Amino acid sequence: MIISKIKDVHYQLELKDHKLNSLLEITNAINLNFPTEKLLKIYAFILKEQLGFRKFVLLHANENWDCIVKVGFRGKLDFNHIQLHLNRIREITLVESSNYSLLKEFQAVIPVFHLEKPLAYLLISSNVPSAQLETSHFHFTQTLTNIITVAIENKRLVKQSIIKERISKELEVASEMQKLLFPSDLPTNRKMDVTARYIPRHAIGGDYYDFIPLGDEEYIICIADVSGKGISAALLMANFQATIRTLFKYQRFELPFIMEELNKKVMKSANGEKFITFFLAHYNAHTRKLKYVNAGHNHPVLWHGKKATLLKDGCIGLGMLDELPYVNIGRIDLLPNTTFVLYTDGVVELENEKGEQFGLDRLIKNVQSYSPLAMEDMNNIILSKLDDWRGNLNFVDDTAILSCKFF
Repeated sequence: MIISKIKDVHYQLELKDHKLNSLLEITNAINLNFPTEKLLKIYAFILKEQLGFRKFVLLHANENWDCIVKVGFRGKLDFNHIQLHLNRIREITLVESSNYSLLKEFQAVIPVFHLEKPLAYLLISSNVPSAQLETSHFHFTQTLTNIITVAIENKRLVKQSIIKERISKELEVASEMQKLLFPSDLPTNRKMDVTARYIPRHAIGGDYYDFIPLGDEEYIICIADVSGKGISAALLMANFQATIRTLFKYQRFELPFIMEELNKKVMKSANGEKFITFFLAHYNAHTRKLKYVNAGHNHPVLWHGKKATLLKDGCIGLGMLDELPYVNIGRIDLLPNTTFVLYTDGVVELENEKGEQFGLDRLIKNVQSYSPLAMEDMNNIILSKLDDWRGNLNFVDDTAILSCKFF
């Protein structure tokens, strides 16, 4: 009897030494920033060789549940069924009987939670019968599993943080590159006063405006908005803008041909998943004639005297159909001191805290009131009115406005 007790004491002391060494080994590996695979090998070795568990499976919650350690178990894992049965287990549970065949393979389930969220479940069996297993043995195993899974989770979060930081820097570069695509030297002279403002909803946006001189007396004026948001929308718009610049740099084309070519380009680039609303105008400062096509875009406003004219003639949005069913050309003679305002739907669809939109009528009233000013001042006032309108709400869409006064 005495010899038996002495052996038991020696066993308990040896087990405590193993536990202490296990903790030191794991924490040291974590502090040395060992890769996840090496941490898991150390963890599996401790469970099997030092703590005497012959069979175990560690299930880990990432985006989906997966098995990151499997020793002594050859069965298949159905994660949908596993999650159903394990969701109810919130503390160390001895599996004496279960209607789920997988759990019958093991003696105990050890859960690991963090902030009420399950990080892992350890399914485990020992060479010792369940009745002879000490609770403290399982509690130590839970502590060890907790340390290892939290370390893995921290590694994952750090990796995510690095990826997010890299994406953020790439978006910052993309944003600066996108700014270079917009015209930087809009004219203010005896013929005209042109200015524009653009507020992207995110780092990069899907709105676009341009002012392209064709010699001394002719100009292309355009504005566009791509459906959807995000990087894919911005890339589509950048590609679209480059196409427009290329078309007008080398050739003079009729507006219907331009629209048909742009429609083909958008269909090819977007695969029918996005479309672009687009307004394109050709202005001859000598004859004062303006030709335009409105491809499903918000109607630009011409203001002269006390009259507002909306430019509606055109076609459907680009990229909606393989071929444009029609292209109507609008023509108008611009009288002296005409104000021309192009904008995207981020202006007129901006909502206040009551859910009311800013609206076209309110935009026209502002153009009426402030068109005698320099166009930059008028744009700044309109944007300040938009700020007042939205109150504490954020802009929910890209917002662009291009204003021209023809003297």
